[in-house]
Amino acid sequence: MNVGIVGCGLIGQKRSKQLAGANLVAVYDINRVKSDIIAESTNAKVFGSWEELVTSAGIDIVIVATTHEWLYTITAAAIAAGKHVLVEKPVGRHIEEVESLQELVKSHKVHLRVGFNHRYHPALQKARKLVDDGEIGDLMYIRAKYGHGGRIGYDREWRSNPELAAGGELVEQGIHIIDLANWFFGTFSEVDGFASTQYWDQELDDNATMILKTIDKKFATLTVSCTEWKNIFCFEIYGKKGKLEINGLGGSYGTERLTQYTVRPEMGPPDTVSWEWPFEDRSWELEMKEFLEDIELNREPEAGLKSALKAWRIINKVYEQS
Repeated sequence: MNVGIVGCGLIGQKRSKQLAGANLVAVYDINRVKSDIIAESTNAKVFGSWEELVTSAGIDIVIVATTHEWLYTITAAAIAAGKHVLVEKPVGRHIEEVESLQELVKSHKVHLRVGFNHRYHPALQKARKLVDDGEIGDLMYIRAKYGHGGRIGYDREWRSNPELAAGGELVEQGIHIIDLANWFFGTFSEVDGFASTQYWDQELDDNATMILKTIDKKFATLTVSCTEWKNIFCFEIYGKKGKLEINGLGGSYGTERLTQYTVRPEMGPPDTVSWEWPFEDRSWELEMKEFLEDIELNREPEAGLKSALKAWRIINKVYEQS
């Protein structure tokens, strides 16, 4: 499969290095220097416009890794040109854009995957298998927190600009842990939450907290922040026989680790076993590998528009309540 990437910033560069055997043949970025960086190491052709790239006959898959205000427009054009698309979250600037892509994908008979790469971190993959195998029993609740501390000038970057970004921290990192909670628990029927601006000089939220409940009263408490002065990723899944605790995502978030705690018949201190993954993040490659399989097998991607819409509905409710 031949791949073209629109958007050659940090995420586009990560994608270009983890294509799971697909061929990178085309790149475009509004900043030509960024396009050239990828092209020089891959021999991909640098296109003069995204419109030219997405309509090129030699491209099977378009990866859209732009700032938020362009995600929907470029994705819709690529689908209309008959291309399969991997688009970064949050897919569009509002839920109506995401919803409108459903019929477009169906009518053009292509596949669309959303960049929820956190599902493909090894600790999350291992946790999902342990849950599916019944290792911690019937699930009860999830507790998660995800955050970073920003950097000098963070409130002047595009992610803090309401003209360019789909939302604040609730969208930026929140959509990932919302998706993970959905992935383990299915659909949440009740949403309570609050998003606010506590520190950064910006209109968009820099902190958000959510309490989500399923119809059978399972629940998730989720907190995201960009005033988390020590970067953190912690995702805990509680069952009636024990719990799974994921800490770290590599890099500044610390070594990725999964710990399983199993309740003993007599209770007291649980039996404990841990796994660590102290090497390079390959979640992007695993995600792309599954997308190539989706296309080959003509199956709907598990992390697709339906997943994005479920996350967006929660985000909208939290913003409405705020």
